[in-house]
Amino acid sequence: MRPGVLVAVLVSASLLTLGAAPAGGSPPRPLPARMADTGGGTQLITAVAPDTGSTTGTVTWWDRGDGSDGGWVAAGSAPARFGSGGLTDGATRVQGTNTTPTGLYDLPYAFGIEAAPRGTAYRYRPVHADSWWCQDNASRSYNRWTEPRPADCRAAEAEHLVTYATQYAHALVVGFNYDRPVRGRGAGIFLHVDGRGATAGCVSVPKEAMRRILRWAEPGKRPHIAIGTAGGATAVTRY
Repeated sequence: MRPGVLVAVLVSASLLTLGAAPAGGSPPRPLPARMADTGGGTQLITAVAPDTGSTTGTVTWWDRGDGSDGGWVAAGSAPARFGSGGLTDGATRVQGTNTTPTGLYDLPYAFGIEAAPRGTAYRYRPVHADSWWCQDNASRSYNRWTEPRPADCRAAEAEHLVTYATQYAHALVVGFNYDRPVRGRGAGIFLHVDGRGATAGCVSVPKEAMRRILRWAEPGKRPHIAIGTAGGATAVTRY
């Protein structure tokens, strides 16, 4: 979605909201160990906002190995930005609302205007002058990368990827509404580099954090991204 305003948030604030240990008590289990599903792999990205009206929060990337607490260990974290319309349940999201869809999603591939960071194992698709992401509900290419833009995908209903030099320097495609696209649900949801403020529905992080994530992610470990809030009906632990 077209990225777009922000106030920075401390990483620790979201972690506390998600269940910090009471004074003198046992430390909480890692967030992934408290989730209903993590996608079945051994890598996970969590993107958590305080509530559905928030436009900022925290992205954390995790590795699962042997050990206690489910074996999950945080490999890194960074402040995150969400849609200018906040967050909403991905199953009922409506296109054009500038909301970030909550849920658990796979990460089909990476792309970028800039070259992939050294060490990137993910399939990384370079952005060219004729690279577009179609968001036209009437197009056969709805919610797909197209190169060039097909005749049935109106330019006004598509993103010309190369024009977002900052945001799409590096990105991961989020598998929201991707495998079997539902028209009107939304298209072009990515994890990408911060722009000037809140996004139009994507999740964004500082550029160096995005580069770290790309160097960390390994397709064989089946990483997923869980997007949600600290509590309530869209709590990340529900996904």
